[in-house]
Amino acid sequence: MAREYNLKRPEAKGSSGIDYAAELNEQQYAAVSAPPGMSLVIAGAGSGKTRTLTYRVAYLLDQGVEPKNILLLTFTNKASKEMMERVRGLVPRDISELWGGTFHSIGSRMLRRHGEELGFTRSFSIMDRDDQKSLMNTVIASCDIDTQGKRFPKPDVLISIFSLVVNTADTLQDIVELRYPYFEEWMEDIQRVEKAYRKKKLQINSMDFDDLLVLTLKLLQKDEELLRLYRKKFRYILVDEYQDTNHVQCELIDLLVGEGQGLMVVGDDAQSIYSWRGADMGNILGFPERYPGAEVFRIETNYRSVPAILNLSNAAIRANRKQFAKELIAARPAGATLPALVPVEDPSTQAQFVAQRILDLRDEEGVELEDIAVLYRAHHQSLELQMELTSRGIPFQITSGLRFFEQAHIKDVGAFLRFVTNRKDEVSFKRMVMLLPGVGPKAADKLWAGWRKSAVAKEEGVPASLSETFLALPAPKKALKQWEQLALTMDELVAGGEFARPSDMLFSVLEGVYDEYMRESFDNYEHRRSDIEQLMSYGEGFEDVQEFLAQLSLMSAVDGDPSGRRSEPDPEQLTLSSVHQAKGLEWKVVFVIWLTDGMFPNGRVLDAEDEDMLEEERRLFYVAITRAMNELYLVYPQINPRSYTGDVIQRPSRFLDDCPGELIEEWRVGGGW
Repeated sequence: MAREYNLKRPEAKGSSGIDYAAELNEQQYAAVSAPPGMSLVIAGAGSGKTRTLTYRVAYLLDQGVEPKNILLLTFTNKASKEMMERVRGLVPRDISELWGGTFHSIGSRMLRRHGEELGFTRSFSIMDRDDQKSLMNTVIASCDIDTQGKRFPKPDVLISIFSLVVNTADTLQDIVELRYPYFEEWMEDIQRVEKAYRKKKLQINSMDFDDLLVLTLKLLQKDEELLRLYRKKFRYILVDEYQDTNHVQCELIDLLVGEGQGLMVVGDDAQSIYSWRGADMGNILGFPERYPGAEVFRIETNYRSVPAILNLSNAAIRANRKQFAKELIAARPAGATLPALVPVEDPSTQAQFVAQRILDLRDEEGVELEDIAVLYRAHHQSLELQMELTSRGIPFQITSGLRFFEQAHIKDVGAFLRFVTNRKDEVSFKRMVMLLPGVGPKAADKLWAGWRKSAVAKEEGVPASLSETFLALPAPKKALKQWEQLALTMDELVAGGEFARPSDMLFSVLEGVYDEYMRESFDNYEHRRSDIEQLMSYGEGFEDVQEFLAQLSLMSAVDGDPSGRRSEPDPEQLTLSSVHQAKGLEWKVVFVIWLTDGMFPNGRVLDAEDEDMLEEERRLFYVAITRAMNELYLVYPQINPRSYTGDVIQRPSRFLDDCPGELIEEWRVGGGW
């Protein structure tokens, strides 16, 4: 007869001492203190979602859960960093073993450990969009596709098509038929390119961002023992912004959870606005059915907006059929004014009204420009306003534009580091050598062919020297001097049998090769050099070059933080933003412009007569108005003179029909125009 022996849980070290019931509202506390199991937290706009998640982590730690048994998944590096910092501030203990990060970074972490099972080495490169385009061009050329007579889709389009296949679980045939019907005649060739692209990525030991998700899923599906290990490790899984998960992310979570685990997902179905990039709101709506017995918590106390704005928000979203019903309640006292509905004559008048009202808010009510935002459905809708603001000398920043890590010069210097750490990386090699005079695509192909035959190209580990092999390659005569300097620079990236520190590597690349290239190539040389110097400063925080490169790649395409400015933005700037990019942000005063049918909601949605698409547009409208804290202005031009058919009377957005008259105050704009 077996003798039973029960282990006692050791007392938790470094208890936080938090009085959870006192520091959280009743709804937040219910979610934070929920027993282990499956939980869905519907956190309304401005309800303290981040606070709830971080206190949940602290609560688990206080209950004796080890940090190594917790996985916290977010969608942006910024959110992950903020949450981890908050947890550290709440719990006086070491949480370094807690896995917290974006889906992509967690996938990258797993693949670095186990990628050999899928045919990759641990030093695989992570390709961003430009790298994918370069590789796609190579693949298309290798497929011998005749593109002379008709237009074959460009690499950018192919990348988007293949990404949608991965993220939506639809077939390639379905994606092309539904979204790109004008490419159906190329279907067989597109399929050939897709197959060759996957094969080529494995050959050059490189992954794209979708691979970080889909290959992680494939790895865990393939290796049951590995899956059991991670299930045992991650006893408690927490997921932020669950309404934005796609098919692969949802399946990955379901796989890791298994049975008997603790899973808490937090999100707001009313803010699900990314179906166009693969997000599936069905994941959050179907959670209770996928996990029978799951507890559903609602957090409805809003700490952001005055009651008048919340009353309008509740009314605006009520028309949607597919949703978890909720009613946001204001924690703040009532404001002095109702949201304003402002019909104006035309786009020019709209811009003049917004600009003048902003000046009035600043000069008469003391509202800082940094506390004001103008939101719109699409960037082109801000053109008149940009001109008006410029003519009046009102400073503004636009959230569109290249992100810092997506800029060409940042990617150029990164290619040197990526190649020296992964000598199979054809994309980085070619990007690097094509910076030199006389090296075009054909010359780069020849150089790459020569490099592949070399012994050092086939070795694993840190190379002792690269210069000798580089100098033996057939460099073009025009580039002999620069080629010699490139060879010497490569050796500087490796010192004493070890990779140099990332910041030192960047300095060597800049001073050895790239500064001269920038001087000859760019009219804004000083600005670009300053950007690289800023990147060097960023690199000071890393000792491991592969960790640095992983962050560089992840931040370039997942959430784009930092933004690309070489210094902190001038705080006295108005913000112009699309609604999609404004999600998660807030301002004291918000203007929503171009609220006409065809503009907001989008004309393509109206033409499609698709109820699900229209409901997503309504959610986008809801996101726009819930960004406002104190004042909200809903503005629309009654005439559009830019139409091909002349002046056309605009129908006010149908979303305004859902806003009862008693909840808004109509303004009549007159005089001066």
